[in-house]
Amino acid sequence: MATGILTVVLASDHSSMVSTNLFVALLCDCIMIDELAKNAAYIGTPGKGILAADESTGTIGKRLSSINVENKTATGKPFVDVLKEGGVLPGIKVDNGTVELNGTNGETFTKGLDGLAQRCQKYYEAGARFAKWCVVLKIGANEPTELAIQENANGLAMYAAICQQCGLVPIVEPEILVDGSHDIKKCAEMTERVLSACYKSLNDHHVILEGTLLKPNMVTPGSEYPKVAPEVIAEYTVRAMQRTVPAAVPLLYSCSVEKQSTLMAWASKEENLKKAQDALLVRCKANSEVTLGTYKGDAKLREGAAESLHVSNYKY
Repeated sequence: MATGILTVVLASDHSSMVSTNLFVALLCDCIMIDELAKNAAYIGTPGKGILAADESTGTIGKRLSSINVENKTATGKPFVDVLKEGGVLPGIKVDNGTVELNGTNGETFTKGLDGLAQRCQKYYEAGARFAKWCVVLKIGANEPTELAIQENANGLAMYAAICQQCGLVPIVEPEILVDGSHDIKKCAEMTERVLSACYKSLNDHHVILEGTLLKPNMVTPGSEYPKVAPEVIAEYTVRAMQRTVPAAVPLLYSCSVEKQSTLMAWASKEENLKKAQDALLVRCKANSEVTLGTYKGDAKLREGAAESLHVSNYKY
């Protein structure tokens, strides 16, 4: 994205000053858009991937305290600085969980918009460069309802717009839960419907799509329906994305949730450092190969890294 050179001409009339202020504002917007697009593209670089400790501050704090670890290195350096020095862009989850939508059969809306701009400004200053916000929908006899789809699409769009104003690349995550007895065609239909609503709302809120990422659900049968071949899941998932996601979006991804295997291997003991590093590198290598289309499975995945994290009727 091109940026310009600002030349300010002093003038005594008010109209000239207004024009200058407007030009400065537009230039700042261009610089911010350029940073957002650059960071989104960097995250989407082939061969890279996203590792997620996809939990609230309180929950991840409990996991670290279980092995007596503070969120800093032994020398007191914040982990965010270590990541940045290694070329890793830190990100942060910014939603505050879900609340039930009145008049629905247990459908939810994601909260956290209040004070989000102030929080995002602090996260940017602390080194974060992208953020994550998840909305959760379910498939049932009458779900997802239009109310749930529209409320969550608008919430995602407002979150994304606020993040971009603060310099953070927003990860857009409309997740359709796997719970249910529906077939894969039903999941494909609902996925396309939800994604279409989300991108309509993102455009309505003037979100710069080049500075966003999408984390969609895989299109699968419900957990209570007979399983289908991976090739069938791939076909339905890719087709749903092609039908709904604008070409301007630089990256669609499914992250690898790396919580337990590294922590279990390490246990905050110096003698386990190499073992923990190996566990993390196995997952990183798998993520890298997935982005290149070369991943074929790895028997070296440690216990906990390869196990299913699905929990029926999980509450976010």
